[in-house]
Amino acid sequence: MPVVTVLLLAAAVLVWPPKHGRHRLHAIAPTVPRARRRRPLPRPSSAVLAVAGACVGWSVLGAGGAIANAVLCVTCWRRWHSRRAVRRRAQLTEGMVGALTALVAELKIGAHPATAAERAAIDAEPQAAKAMIAVASAAKLGGEVDRVLLDKAHEEPSLRTVLARLGHAWRLSGRHGLPLAEVVDAVRRDLEERIRFTKQVHARMAGPRASAAVLATLPEVGVLLGEAMEAHPLHVLADTAIGQFALVLGALFICGGVLWSAKLTEHPVAP
Repeated sequence: MPVVTVLLLAAAVLVWPPKHGRHRLHAIAPTVPRARRRRPLPRPSSAVLAVAGACVGWSVLGAGGAIANAVLCVTCWRRWHSRRAVRRRAQLTEGMVGALTALVAELKIGAHPATAAERAAIDAEPQAAKAMIAVASAAKLGGEVDRVLLDKAHEEPSLRTVLARLGHAWRLSGRHGLPLAEVVDAVRRDLEERIRFTKQVHARMAGPRASAAVLATLPEVGVLLGEAMEAHPLHVLADTAIGQFALVLGALFICGGVLWSAKLTEHPVAP
């Protein structure tokens, strides 16, 4: 009898109506579900990765392994962060080119700079739209648009060069009476050529980047081959003083080569 009572109480709890009336209203007239915003995942810092890598290295190869693995983890994190920054800068520059294209088109048909900037901001990328809105606000109030652009350049490091060029071009147009549309169009064409040249250079550097990646993995492959041949290189690296020193020195050489090759192959030019 107590078991039946407990089951009935559990069933009553399951079918109990919701407490808030809004749930009943949703059941009667369901609304369109709102799109959930994806929260960005927390990114670990280089210090956290270094500590985690050191713990793993210590458990496998001792003190030398801790130092070597920490250096490798920090280097990998820096490489990922650097490549992400390069891609972001390229995307923002391309978005700014699109906004300048719309701005020039509006200026050429005789629109006021404030109106042209507002229309250019409609379909622009978020960062480019912010710049166009700042231009429109300054132009409406009769302010110094070039100074606004130069101030905006310091707020967005990825667009610092682009906004600085646009600000200087705007100042040149106002100081010497040059057609604003032609001056801005010159900045746009220059950015397009820089983007095209940068893409060509990065494409030609794909081979050297692949070679650098292969060279960076050769020491690890050699250690694995030594273990397969029963030469026990891991024992030498983990249990001898010369092995610990060689492990740290090898990791430093690998990381130095990776960073130097990245500097030579991934940052030859910047749009």
